[in-house]
Amino acid sequence: MPGRTRISIVGEDFHVNGQVTYLGRTWRGHRIEGLLLNSRMVQTTFDDANPETRDRFAYPDTGRWDPERNLAEFVHMVPEYRRHGLLGVTLNLQGGSPEGYSKVQPWDNAGFTAAGELHSGYRDRLTRALAALDAAGMVAIVGIFYFGQDERLSDEAAVRRAVAQVSDTLLDGGHTNAIVEINNECDVPRYEHEILQPHRVHELVEQVRATTRGGRRLLVGTSYRGRSVPSEQVLAVSDLALIHGNGVVDPEYIGEMVRETRKRAGRPMPIVFNEDDHFDFDRPRNNMVVAIENHASWGYFDPASGAGGAGVRSNYIDGFQNVPVNWRINTDRKRGFFDLVREMSGA
Repeated sequence: MPGRTRISIVGEDFHVNGQVTYLGRTWRGHRIEGLLLNSRMVQTTFDDANPETRDRFAYPDTGRWDPERNLAEFVHMVPEYRRHGLLGVTLNLQGGSPEGYSKVQPWDNAGFTAAGELHSGYRDRLTRALAALDAAGMVAIVGIFYFGQDERLSDEAAVRRAVAQVSDTLLDGGHTNAIVEINNECDVPRYEHEILQPHRVHELVEQVRATTRGGRRLLVGTSYRGRSVPSEQVLAVSDLALIHGNGVVDPEYIGEMVRETRKRAGRPMPIVFNEDDHFDFDRPRNNMVVAIENHASWGYFDPASGAGGAGVRSNYIDGFQNVPVNWRINTDRKRGFFDLVREMSGA
């Protein structure tokens, strides 16, 4: 049954089941307590309804794509992630670029019908992913939209219906370990629907907040692209600030982003990097370390090595972003991240 893992927020800190995360833990004199060390794993529910592109994502050993295998292999690894001290993962019902970084997105991973109805396969895979995380004592940041796929919804009413469908699924299913992320990087100028753009996305945050079951509502926010800081309008209605470290080559700028976000928020709230494609885990100063020094949670974004555009296939040996995903901790980069998580968390 869902509901073993209950996420809540007290000031700037995350709590699970009424207790602050990483209770009593410090690392190099910095408080780990209250943080949500996390990883971007947005392809957990991935599928492709476009027959012209589906074969791009075939497993090399079978020659075909299989969304059930993808989910099963993720679920199998969840306990291992938790043993390393990881507490959170970011999912997304429209995924992310399955080729790492793409200028065009011809595949169909919309997750919803044009009218905004959540496809049953996506609902089922999301529910099973949440159940596996719940059993392991872990939290999911559940993203709804991704640029490049949002235009498959017909209009604003469909967008609102999709948000309602996800809210209902999480609340009615008793998924107490879920936080909602309206859309990935709302300030990327590729969202087709105005309500998903920075000047109006707060309306969808408010829609989620207004949806309740038995007095319970979902925690919610939306993320901004690398080097950007959320607007005061969005922060005013959000439970947490979601920011990205992509493009930040000087780790010290991570600290500036955290300080500016706190200034704009004007009240205590958790700050979470839930995407950053900079690593250097073996160095004393890196983006993750500086985030933690500033009591901001940090999330690992791992595109496959060499990913870089349409037609580039994953070779199923690295990355958590490229499809087909290898969910194992099987590369030096993954091991560097998880070793540092284990060291910080004391796992």
